[in-house]
Amino acid sequence: MLELGEHVPIGSIISIGDPNMIKSQITLKQLEAFAFVVDTGTFRAAAAALGTTQPNISARITALETALDVSLLIRDAGSVRLTVDGERLLLKTRDVLWAGEALIVEAGRQELIEETLRLGVTELVACTWLQRFLRLMRDAYPKLRIQLEVDLSIAIDARLMEGQLDLALQTGPFKSKSFASDALGQERYCWAANSDVIKAVGTAPSLAALFEQTILTHAKHTQACAALHSIAAEQGLRRDRIVHSSALSACVPMVLEGLGAAMLPERLVAAEIAAGDLHLIQTDWLPEPLSFFARYAPARSARFVGKAAEIAHVAMQPQ
Repeated sequence: MLELGEHVPIGSIISIGDPNMIKSQITLKQLEAFAFVVDTGTFRAAAAALGTTQPNISARITALETALDVSLLIRDAGSVRLTVDGERLLLKTRDVLWAGEALIVEAGRQELIEETLRLGVTELVACTWLQRFLRLMRDAYPKLRIQLEVDLSIAIDARLMEGQLDLALQTGPFKSKSFASDALGQERYCWAANSDVIKAVGTAPSLAALFEQTILTHAKHTQACAALHSIAAEQGLRRDRIVHSSALSACVPMVLEGLGAAMLPERLVAAEIAAGDLHLIQTDWLPEPLSFFARYAPARSARFVGKAAEIAHVAMQPQ
């Protein structure tokens, strides 16, 4: 037995009591499974988010509960709830997961992060600066998997609230204020048309003159389109002239074909304007710019989610 003050040679093994007492029986995968079940609400959803099976998730949490000798979750039909011990240990679980990721980043070994980022974006993001964002993310996290959903902002917001997304790049308004909302920047609107429509209305028509043409624009649920309907009603213009397209990718070809004048985000048609296929129209009204935000839950998200929000800010800036 080692006596107090006795010199210990380098390389010697010290045994204090039962050696199994200091042997870890808890894994990061078990802690990750616990956190994801809480965040997504079900074992099945956690399995889908982590790219494994429901029995694997169940086995990891059972092993964690056995090692800790506590009950963490109450399994109800179709859902789970935290026990008192589960609530207390969830915070420590997140601390361990964050510390593990911080260790990897501090060592400069981001290629060791082989997780999945569940990302939701609006179609405008997908049509403009998403590719730049993905390139920057690949540079920062070479083995990070990105599971992408493209949808209307209202649908993305719902998925974020349900815990089915880690990060949303979207426009407001938002139903929940319990998420971080990092401002990314704004997208300005413009009026554009092809040469045939320009000949009919000129390059600087009034809004009333524009409404003699078909007005092509994007989804009716957007703030800009609500403003367009409002100004049309105020000026007594024919709102039946407004044709909405829920798919921006389908709207641009219609403008190129000369089916009407378009009110669209400027960056969406920047390439066509630069090529001379479309022309800007200067008129007396435009909606407020679209404000974009990176939204996520800092209290439960992996550190790379916050970093992805920072990268999104860089990616959105004009080059």
